[in-house]
Amino acid sequence: MFVKINYIPQLIIATGLIFFSVSISLARADDDDDGGVRIVTNAKWKEECGGCHLAYPPRFLSAQSWRAVMLGLDKHFGSDASLDEADIKEVMAFLEANADQRKRPTSGNPILRISEMRWFKSEHDEISARTWKNPKVKSPANCGACHTQVELGDFSEDNVVIPR
Repeated sequence: MFVKINYIPQLIIATGLIFFSVSISLARADDDDDGGVRIVTNAKWKEECGGCHLAYPPRFLSAQSWRAVMLGLDKHFGSDASLDEADIKEVMAFLEANADQRKRPTSGNPILRISEMRWFKSEHDEISARTWKNPKVKSPANCGACHTQVELGDFSEDNVVIPR
């Protein structure tokens, strides 16, 4: 098959447009909005973590961060959330298998609070300090105060209602 010389610029442009479209699609799949995010679950994780607070999706932290959280359950943000060895093993395996896989620069210590993640700060940069202190919100850890579909694993901006 031969291509006429005058069709080469159109082929280059068409190839460039296809590449650009694929790049945009991949970038959207990589951002932290929830469009197309696969929801994962585990009964023990939901029971143990969700018994006290929202069972945060594993994709919100790296495997290194989840290991640190799980190994510090006896001092879990001011509470003793200790589990037996079998439960730790099951929950940790679930969290590690479904953790954020993106390579992010680290300062050496794993980040333990989702609200300290750069992506979290970027997604919530328009939220005022006053909103975080609202008694209906209390803190950045209270996702369900604004994200109305957290029980479905949906953290998208489409379902956000900031309490007054």
